[in-house]
Amino acid sequence: MSNTSVSTTDHQQPVVVIGAGPVGLAAAAHLVERGAEPLVLEAGQSAATAVREWAHVRLFSPWAEVTDPAAEKLLASTGWVRPDGTTYPTGGDWVERYLQPLADVLGDQVRYGVTVTGVARAGRDRIVDSGREEQPFTVHIETADGGEERITARAVIDASGTWSVPGPMGANGIPALGEKSASDRITYRVPYLKDPAVRARYAGKRTAVVGSGASAFTALALLADLAGEEADTHAVWILRRGIGDATYGGGEADQLPARGALGLRARAAVEQGHASAVTGFRTEAVERDGDRLVLVAEDGRRLDAVDEVVVLTGFRPDLSFLSELRLGLDERLQAPTALAPLIDPNVHSCGTVYPHGVKELSHPEQGVYLAGMKSYGRAPTFLAMTGYEQVRSVTAALAGDHEAAERVELTLPETGVCGGAGLFDEPDAARSGEGGGCCAAPATLQIGIGAPAASGGC
Repeated sequence: MSNTSVSTTDHQQPVVVIGAGPVGLAAAAHLVERGAEPLVLEAGQSAATAVREWAHVRLFSPWAEVTDPAAEKLLASTGWVRPDGTTYPTGGDWVERYLQPLADVLGDQVRYGVTVTGVARAGRDRIVDSGREEQPFTVHIETADGGEERITARAVIDASGTWSVPGPMGANGIPALGEKSASDRITYRVPYLKDPAVRARYAGKRTAVVGSGASAFTALALLADLAGEEADTHAVWILRRGIGDATYGGGEADQLPARGALGLRARAAVEQGHASAVTGFRTEAVERDGDRLVLVAEDGRRLDAVDEVVVLTGFRPDLSFLSELRLGLDERLQAPTALAPLIDPNVHSCGTVYPHGVKELSHPEQGVYLAGMKSYGRAPTFLAMTGYEQVRSVTAALAGDHEAAERVELTLPETGVCGGAGLFDEPDAARSGEGGGCCAAPATLQIGIGAPAASGGC
């Protein structure tokens, strides 16, 4: 007997939202507010699976900047009260005190343990023009027990993020030779050194940290702390470029003290001898040297052997299950064509990306939208409040309220407010500007708000 079913609906087809993370759940809340029927599909067994993987990270965006207005209204009916808006949650706090309660309020409008394997127009592959726009979408899913289903939807909002596809060590965007076979010694996340097993993996060891963003800063700072407690612990910071004025961020001049402090801690790790920097090193191969690894650059340089490698080189979107849709994506960033110029990391930073909505997120295939971090493709910054504005605009358009869809409802301050990849368990430091994280964080979902500025980086 086949473990396959087909479910169809009438004109009251739901809007399928892929991913029960912060932006996906916000999209569902806005749809409910608009009187539409959302169906959120989440691969994990609970809400915000990715955020749970960095539950130990404390954001330096406060509660006031990480909750969505429509979601707050939905939660208020249960007696929920937002935590003190001036305090800083960890990822775990965010899940337990906001994201999971929001998913619980949505009830059976959220399905867990389902993986989206394909999205298409009903009866039309991407080649066929005839009658295409009149057809609903079919969303193909696989359930945890291996079953398959096909769900009919009138629109699709993909807020599945990029967490599952971290960037490789190879400088050309492809895994370095030997990188896959050395996976037992490589991680693509900031290590949680308060876990005894993880701590043992790095204590007294020589660890290469590949990357130049806030997650790399965080890893260097944490390994430096460990070096102060465990002899022979050392980090080797691998930079594809040289060290310049902007390498460590804005430092004391940063308009976000927590962000600047993170860069200063990375600088201190180097200056105090807990980490050494290797510049202009573009990794081409990883070779085994007994139980250790040797990194080899494109120019032939070979580093002294290391015990572990922490690769923090960004994320990229998984577009494989959208291959039958006609998406308009920038050839470099893999972000929507109209959005890409606004988020190009060669030009913009956390503080220079302004709010945007349905106009910038539309594709040749009408009725499908990438939202949240996935909409940013390979760009290294994502702003959660901007993501909330995205889905407010998109859901307004789906409801036929084009005036609201085109209106900007997010008022931004004069500088970016980023989060993620923060130092751990330091709420007081985050408030005072001595801890925190930043938006260019390959290890976490980045959160916060931003506004135009002359220059700057995250």
